[in-house]
Amino acid sequence: MGKRLLQQRRGRGTSNFRSPGFKYKGRAKHRQLSKEVRGKIVDLIDCPGHSAPLAKITYEDGQACLTIAPEGIAVGDTVTVGGEAKPGNLFTLKDIPEGALVFNIELQPGDGGKFVRSSGTFAKVVAKTPSGVTVKLPSKKEKTFFPECRACIGVVAGGGRPEKFFLKAGTKYYHMKAKNKIYPHVQGISMNAVAHPFGSKSSHIKGRPTQSSRHDPPGRKVGKIAPRRTGRRKR
Repeated sequence: MGKRLLQQRRGRGTSNFRSPGFKYKGRAKHRQLSKEVRGKIVDLIDCPGHSAPLAKITYEDGQACLTIAPEGIAVGDTVTVGGEAKPGNLFTLKDIPEGALVFNIELQPGDGGKFVRSSGTFAKVVAKTPSGVTVKLPSKKEKTFFPECRACIGVVAGGGRPEKFFLKAGTKYYHMKAKNKIYPHVQGISMNAVAHPFGSKSSHIKGRPTQSSRHDPPGRKVGKIAPRRTGRRKR
């Protein structure tokens, strides 16, 4: 029969965990591929779907877009595609000098930005070759991107957000409820056996493998589902 896991919320009489998309202001992405053009920041928006504030930009050619706001900008400032290397300006990685701080990096040219979008984060361009541009991500990992991928100059606004303490469990509860996230998150090994496959009367004593098959029933499909490999990667 399986178990009524909290992750699935099956049989509890409540709805599944879903993203409250109707509260979001829109998708934050770079404008469409184009030549050098100027734009004006007309508004700074607080969107519950993003940890960083968003900037609404209207360009001279009539195109408008929402994008991740960098530190140091204000309503009325001018940003450009290309031009001077200052915060908020959009460049291809091949045109950004080594050592520059960037954010909202595209994985494929024209996809609008996939990497380094959280508040207060930034990446650094460390090397450029004809075949790719190497960028040091916030995780300290270095990744090579296509030279035609675009990124914004600067640091994402909203830094210091995790430094403010919640102080009360109730405050954290309503914060997580607004984003429709699971809270509090109890580890399966601390649960009873009837509530989770990892649970048992021997609390915090590991005795069940965390891997599960792709074809396991819903009440058993927890932990690492059909993993290709487990353990630390040997370098």
